[in-house]
Amino acid sequence: MSKYYVLDTNVLLHSPSALYTFNEHTVVIPEVVIEELDRFKKEASDRGANSREISRIIDNLRFTGNLLEGVIINDKGGMLKLESNHTDTKMPSHWERDKADNRILQVCKGLAEINRQVILVSRDTNMRVKATILGVHAEDFRNDKVADIDDQYTGRAVVYTSTDVINHFYKDDLNYIDICDLKLYDEETSRLVSPSLVTNQFLLIRSTDKDRHTAVGRFDGKKVVQLKYRSRNPFGVIPRNVGQIFLQECLMMSAEEAPLVIIKGMSGTAKTFYSLAVGLYKYMECRPREYHHLLICRPNIPMDEDIGFLPGSEAEKISPFMRGIHDNLFTLMSGNAAVEEKEIAQVEDTVQMLFDKRIIQTEALAYQRGRSVQKYWMIFDEMQNSTPRQAKGVITRPGHGTKIILLGDPAQIDHPYLDSRTNGLVYASDKMRGSKLCFQVTMEPDECERSPLAAEAAMRL
Repeated sequence: MSKYYVLDTNVLLHSPSALYTFNEHTVVIPEVVIEELDRFKKEASDRGANSREISRIIDNLRFTGNLLEGVIINDKGGMLKLESNHTDTKMPSHWERDKADNRILQVCKGLAEINRQVILVSRDTNMRVKATILGVHAEDFRNDKVADIDDQYTGRAVVYTSTDVINHFYKDDLNYIDICDLKLYDEETSRLVSPSLVTNQFLLIRSTDKDRHTAVGRFDGKKVVQLKYRSRNPFGVIPRNVGQIFLQECLMMSAEEAPLVIIKGMSGTAKTFYSLAVGLYKYMECRPREYHHLLICRPNIPMDEDIGFLPGSEAEKISPFMRGIHDNLFTLMSGNAAVEEKEIAQVEDTVQMLFDKRIIQTEALAYQRGRSVQKYWMIFDEMQNSTPRQAKGVITRPGHGTKIILLGDPAQIDHPYLDSRTNGLVYASDKMRGSKLCFQVTMEPDECERSPLAAEAAMRL
């Protein structure tokens, strides 16, 4: 029997194409959802763009039939219906009658009372709870969910081989390791098994007969090759752990070799710090210069939604959200060392000069829509607070010679309708896994380089 999926407004604002993902079933959009979409259509944010897109989709479907009776929307017989009825369906007396959420729930209850198999689809946890109170089945929108956080792709692995293989690997820069010489530890069977590696996966290679004998490499799709930039110290920064060695490798590669880099990990693992360090090194110390500018964006929720109401220029509006960037730049410009009080002003002037001369630019993520810049070093920080649509927009827009770096911690979500399985960072990581043009590294908790308290608190809290 065909099911009736009633969509909450937040589902369509998250993914306008959501209405096409329910196969042979009927998608119901309550009239109040149309009213809510209309409220957002003038926004310059991603939410505004999605509102306009779903409105266009529904408007086009209007010419294929009667939306109140239902129109076919896919080759499996699935239908879309606009629902304006059930306004007389009895609801709990203490619920606000005109509240949009309650009107959507009223449609669900009304359809259920006429023997329809109704499922509310909402990204709002409280909305799903209220549906349960009414006896209506409710689900989150799962179409773009990836694996649980512990099972997500990390871009790295630990493998095992003999000491002889490791020694030969390092005898010559051109030497490599054949994948058949490697083993992976299988936790389920407690045995070493043949590995299934992913293109551009970084490897910590351990000896099976000498505990402390190790090597690092990268699987290029056919064999394990050596890291080219392991001995570099970009902008004076030295990698302090294996994760940072991997991180440095993919950042140091040219935009032609590695146009997309995705780095995940808890705060304090030097994701942003290293990305800035290599970017400054590429701009200031490499000749010919590879990049014209460094551009830093951050999808902070208040910034993307409310930036138009803040006073000042765009740079002044987003400045409060970029203080972490300023802190990292201060550390880099001071040589990553303690600074005497009399030198503080000089270092701060140097940092400000980078912005005044537009060597480093900061912009709101929402304003990147439609841009296609060339030879930019583009850092997108806190991307766990972006939607899959925003992440796609970022990755599909770079011009020639531009390098895209996505950073974030999937465990630290501020967006009310995203989680560790549905945000843009993990979506991009999942979809770009195995691409020759994408390099990924997930930093381990023990690779946090902040104070012991910061590392302990990040894991415990």
